[in-house]
This record gives sequence, structure tokens and C-alpha cells, in this order.
Amino acid sequence: MEISGRITKDAVTAKVSNAREVVNFSIAINDSYRPKGSDELKKIVTYIDCSYWMGSKMAQWLKKGTVVELFGRIGLNVYNNAEGKALGSLTFHTSNIKILVFPKTENSSSLPAVQKKNTDQDTPDDLPF
Repeated sequence: MEISGRITKDAVTAKVSNAREVVNFSIAINDSYRPKGSDELKKIVTYIDCSYWMGSKMAQWLKKGTVVELFGRIGLNVYNNAEGKALGSLTFHTSNIKILVFPKTENSSSLPAVQKKNTDQDTPDDLPF
């Protein structure tokens, strides 16, 4: 399954056991629809809790405002609260993360530098059009 959205707050790494760590974060997915018989566009936001078990170093790149594309599966957590009422929540168990857009920050030096390829040599000066 594939979903994409914007990270709502910086990712947090939690130690589960001596050798296991999980990166927890959440994303917001913006959507809109037009109700039947209406000209008004309704906007909705869906928040999804996500977990990433493949490596804790990924947390440094998962900052608030980053747009990501996630691949994985949905998991259901069911439990009884203190009053005995059954509750549940969904978590997207991420197996692959693709960063689409880094957030704009005042100090962008912490983001990786992207080198632009010089294409002047590759483009001929006498184009036929």
C-alpha cells in the first residue's frame, strides 16, 4: 500500500528492546470532496500514525513539514482501557520511505546539498529551432 502526506511533528525514536528501535511519526493527508447537490468544496484532513522499523537513523530526516511517500501496510491495535471499554487505533507500518519535499527552514545547512549538473556542455549552441 502507498500513502503520501506531510509529517506533523519531528519523528521520535523509541527503544523497544536491547537491539530493536522503532521510529514513530505521524502524517497529515489533505483531501477534498464536493457533497452531492452542493457546489461547496469540503476539505478534510486525515492524520495517520506511522512506524518505521528498518533503521533509527531515518528519524533525522523525518522533520515536521517534510512531504513523504510511504510504502507499507496498515496494522490494527485493539485494547481495553481502564474502564474495560474496547478501543482501537490504526498504524501504518512503513517498509520504505521516499522523501519528496524537505520543509523550508531558516537554517537549511542541515539538509543535504544537491549538486546541479552543468548541462552547458551537453547542449549544442546551434539548435535547429
